[in-house]
Amino acid sequence: MNPGVQPAQALIGFGQVRHTRLRPAHNAFNYPTYFLMLPMRSLHQHGSGALAHNRRGALSFFDKDHGDGGDNAVAWLDALLLREGVEDASGEVWLHTYPRVLGYTFKPVSFWYCHRADGNLRAIVVEVNNTFGERHCYLIDPPQGIDYGQELKADKVFHVSPFCTLEGGYRFRFMRTSHDGIDKTVARVDYDDADGPLLETSVSGTLEPISAASLRKALWGYPAMTLGVMARIHWQAVKLWRKRVPFVRKPKPSEPFVTR
Repeated sequence: MNPGVQPAQALIGFGQVRHTRLRPAHNAFNYPTYFLMLPMRSLHQHGSGALAHNRRGALSFFDKDHGDGGDNAVAWLDALLLREGVEDASGEVWLHTYPRVLGYTFKPVSFWYCHRADGNLRAIVVEVNNTFGERHCYLIDPPQGIDYGQELKADKVFHVSPFCTLEGGYRFRFMRTSHDGIDKTVARVDYDDADGPLLETSVSGTLEPISAASLRKALWGYPAMTLGVMARIHWQAVKLWRKRVPFVRKPKPSEPFVTR
């Protein structure tokens, strides 16, 4: 950090999750949500401000909820990147993820935006958890770097939904914009199987600094948000079962832990 340069500030986003299944039965939903957007290097070097970091709080963030379960997720991420040959992502790392609320969290997907020292986006790690307690990371790292808004692809290797096979792959698109002082982000993940587009999903929101006021807004507006994530996953599964969407038996966990 250069003298006189202020560390990046932790942010919270308020927005929506959208999900549409196209076939064999149409099923769509959207619901309000909030999420954290954390500058992880700054967080570890300069503190977390109003956010409870690695300590209990009504709304908190713990490094051990990510990666290998250690107390420093940045160290885990740096080791992962170096192991995979990404040696020029020494800039800020922004993590888009759900917090713990009243001590509980479930994180279906988190996005690690890894920047070069010059601020350009170098790689993205898509960290996925399923309801069986398993975790997998997709590393997106074209050598030339990544532009926001660019379509990125990865083969699907990790079992998430019992109503989808492991065929096909994902199409990702990430956007972060700032206009008239309003900072917004969108993460879109679409899934295509052998027959074409099957799922269209996104999470989007308007970002604002984490403060005592914004944390109260999140807690009072969505008091059981992370419990609601898990509840909605199971409710949507019931709806798909009732629509007679074929059930897929869970395969063995994918190897290795990281795919590109």
